Amino acid sequence: MKRVEILSQRRLVDAFFKLDEAELRHERTDGSMSAPMRRLNLERGNGVAALVYHPQRAQLIFVRQFRYPTYLHSGPGWLVELPAGMVDRDEDPTDTMRREISEETGYRLRDLERVAQFYLSPGGSSEQIYLYYAEIDPDYPRDTGGGIAEEQEDIELVELSLSEAWRMLDAGEFADAKTIIALQWMRARQSEDTP
Repeated sequence: MKRVEILSQRRLVDAFFKLDEAELRHERTDGSMSAPMRRLNLERGNGVAALVYHPQRAQLIFVRQFRYPTYLHSGPGWLVELPAGMVDRDEDPTDTMRREISEETGYRLRDLERVAQFYLSPGGSSEQIYLYYAEIDPDYPRDTGGGIAEEQEDIELVELSLSEAWRMLDAGEFADAKTIIALQWMRARQSEDTP
């Protein structure tokens, strides 16, 4: 493993999100040490997301909600994406995922399968996403869902057939990376199951 030397480190922002600045050097590919450099890390904790499938209806369950950062860059503001949330300190990501699916969609899960764990933007943030595939339990009636009012969540349920989800994916209508990754995973998995 290559060497890294942290020369100094300080917190620039300490709020819901934390922003740290470090001066560091690291071992280069030729074995020498780099010149000192300044790097930033946005610390926002880790998140979970799940591609949720309703087996009786053969539909995928998404949510649509307002995302301020996308609105800032001439984006839609409102995104269709996977149910997702932030992992609380000392909480198991699978427990977080079950809670978030219930809060956002109103569904209970029958199965939860881990698909991947990855960094969303490793050049600027330490956030990792735990990505799951989930099947709802059709034996339980759907609760209200729609998010948590105290957190000012306003979440709309979006239910799509597989063919409609593939059409939207191919047309570039999904703008959220974790959603695109999950759909590509499912499509590849379906291709593997086809003789």
